[in-house]
Amino acid sequence: MTITEVADIVGISPKTIVRWEKVGKVGKAKRDWRGWRVYDQDDLNKIKQFRETIVEI
Repeated sequence: MTITEVADIVGISPKTIVRWEKVGKVGKAKRDWRGWRVYDQDDLNKIKQFRETIVEI
């Protein structure tokens, strides 16, 4: 899956995922031959779990 697909599923922006990766809140994504981030189901589940831990106001 692409970062855009994952972001749509989780309900956040792709920039948020990149920011979480940079600060170490979620693991770094694997990259394809073009250098684009690619995610599998396990990555998606980890991002979803982290998203659920955030308290929204």
